[in-house]
Amino acid sequence: MSVILENQPIKVIDPSELLRPEPGFAKKPVGQFRDYSVDENDPIKERVRKTYKEMHTYQTVEFVQEKIKTWTKFNHFKSTIKKALIRLNDLVDESDPDVDLPNIVHAFQTAERIRKDYPDLDWFQLTGLIHDLGKVMAFYGEPQWAVVGDTFVVGCDWGKDIVYRDTSFVDNVDGKNPKYNTKYGIYKPNCGLENLLLSWGHDEYLYRVLVHNKSTLPKQALWMIRFHSFYPWHSSNNYQHLTTKEDEEEIKDWVLKFNQYDLYTKSTEIPDIEALWPYYEKLIDKYIPGVLEW
Repeated sequence: MSVILENQPIKVIDPSELLRPEPGFAKKPVGQFRDYSVDENDPIKERVRKTYKEMHTYQTVEFVQEKIKTWTKFNHFKSTIKKALIRLNDLVDESDPDVDLPNIVHAFQTAERIRKDYPDLDWFQLTGLIHDLGKVMAFYGEPQWAVVGDTFVVGCDWGKDIVYRDTSFVDNVDGKNPKYNTKYGIYKPNCGLENLLLSWGHDEYLYRVLVHNKSTLPKQALWMIRFHSFYPWHSSNNYQHLTTKEDEEEIKDWVLKFNQYDLYTKSTEIPDIEALWPYYEKLIDKYIPGVLEW
């Protein structure tokens, strides 16, 4: 697998600005994104809360280990990237409080905004297009709470800034297991992201699919894909007692560069997807060609 970053400029963004879009970037105020307040009379908010409640109840060490074993056999289906993306026409992310549109719309919104800012970084554009593609697991028997939403570390104390942290883990059996309910749990201090077991979802699955199928996307793209939903770490700085200097200074930087496009491009404005396909098909053929094993 190629891990060489193309010799192209990347904008240097002040960390304080990472969660603030450029003028015209978002269609609503920044503070209204990722609003996880509880409102039983709001169907979207209630859908989101229930999804996270199930996630935080059933995502245990044993569950994650079993899902890794099941999905890394790569024997569920075979498909090109394009055909897998088209399937996202039929998926609305039940954990997302910001948009209620098919996930393929978000894919093109993200990719096109990156393309506008980085016209020469085609691998970055393609990363924006495919970053949520692991959500195809939802078409093969997985409930959305095992596919979507923010990820977190299992096997130790839950990060303090996890969404609904104080109310939704009460029925998770790992919280009563002394092996898993301490600060370090099953891990050694500063063991690194590579050695952490995260809750199972589309990030880890797509990362493993790309590695298995020998994608030539650079390592920075793989970092973005693997950790873009790990909000308690990259946006709230939880788990620093488990991460390394490289995790905090290099990997996190790239994930945050991507995060602003993943988060702030969500709107009800739908791109002309059919007109955009020819451009992105060329990128798919360059970095992830042919029929993949999923």
